[in-house]
Amino acid sequence: MTNVVSGIAYAGPSGAIDPSPELDGGTAPRPAWLDEVAVRLESVAPQYFSRFLPPEEGGRESAVLILFGPPPAGVEDEGEHVVLIERSHTMRTQPAQIAFPGGSRDPGDDDLVATALREAQEETGVDPAGVEVIAQLPSLFLAPARFVVAPVLGWWAKPSPIGVRDPAEVHDVLSVPVSHLVAPSTRFSVTHPSGYVGPGFDLDHLFLWGFTAGLLSSVLELAGLSQPWDADLMRPLPERFLRQGRRA
Repeated sequence: MTNVVSGIAYAGPSGAIDPSPELDGGTAPRPAWLDEVAVRLESVAPQYFSRFLPPEEGGRESAVLILFGPPPAGVEDEGEHVVLIERSHTMRTQPAQIAFPGGSRDPGDDDLVATALREAQEETGVDPAGVEVIAQLPSLFLAPARFVVAPVLGWWAKPSPIGVRDPAEVHDVLSVPVSHLVAPSTRFSVTHPSGYVGPGFDLDHLFLWGFTAGLLSSVLELAGLSQPWDADLMRPLPERFLRQGRRA
């Protein structure tokens, strides 16, 4: 079943997010702001996206897919959406966190773009053939797991139905309107007892923070889509995420 709340479409193991019937198998035109991101990438340093850059000794290669596309069936918002996942609540690491589809590079992957597309297909069922790869962003570092993550920016030119493929890894698949993400009322700063302060997004009943929120915020700003928001509005990281950190 697919639920739509606040313009966000959710699909669990028994549901699917379907393409808009208006496309009817056709190609969705790529928005100009995505091309603007590709141009601006040439003049920004990796530190623009994160202060955590890969160490000289490297780490485990991985990739995530930042996939923007047209609105799916059943939502009124006419602007672009982005695909996110809510990780399974029973995973040993980062359970229930909101993330981009992605994972570790396999020996059979030709490159990190192939990794991002394969992982997205395995987690959400997205058909890689319908994805236009716009750019590969600078690789960033996730220190706790020692992942060197390559973010791959894509446009969903020919959307396919998506939903949870493996409930052991994914609890929900989300299609989130860009208009929701840039609305000042959904933005705030997240504080962590460690002293970390970073961007956060209110996704209806979900809490988007950390690596995914920072990367998404940077991409939207680079696209020229961000609206002024109150960065002094602070929200502490929910206790459930702090407990995860202690277990790890």
